[in-house]
Amino acid sequence: MKVKKDESDPSSESLKFEKTNKRRGKTYWEVFVEQRKGLLQEAGQWMKDTSSSCSFVAILITAVAFAAAFTVPGGNDNNTGLPILLKKTSFMVFMIADALALFSSITATLMFLAILTTRYAPKDFLRSLPRKMILGLTFLFLSLAFMLVAFGTALMIILSERWKWIYIPITLLAAVPIVLFAIL
Repeated sequence: MKVKKDESDPSSESLKFEKTNKRRGKTYWEVFVEQRKGLLQEAGQWMKDTSSSCSFVAILITAVAFAAAFTVPGGNDNNTGLPILLKKTSFMVFMIADALALFSSITATLMFLAILTTRYAPKDFLRSLPRKMILGLTFLFLSLAFMLVAFGTALMIILSERWKWIYIPITLLAAVPIVLFAIL
């Protein structure tokens, strides 16, 4: 025995946005968009403002991470040009974290630029724009976290010879912004 779905029920799975509203001669999607034009304009403006602010932060992180890759802690050997602390594990952690900060901030910048250059059509607000915003914010957060790791390891490299106990406070202080973000 087959159960026939009631198409007048809004919760029915067969109801689609493309069906025509008999009273207005428009599809349900067109009626939905028409009734919410103001919200779409506000949402578009919010997306532009948020993307502009976040792309500015991502570009700053890119610049800092790029500069940090060439002004390494401990300096370079004058004869070979190689970093003096190249064989230390903490130096390799610094370089990897700095590279990851650079790459993730560039990715975040590209995501935010993709949002800024989009057409802001109503259907873009369903999947495309939220996906780009979430990816952009995720990569921005990752770049901040990697930058904190790079900064913490640079401090450890510089201060570890004099104060052996410095690892614990630096790790705790670097974790504060990440924990605070997770709580908020």
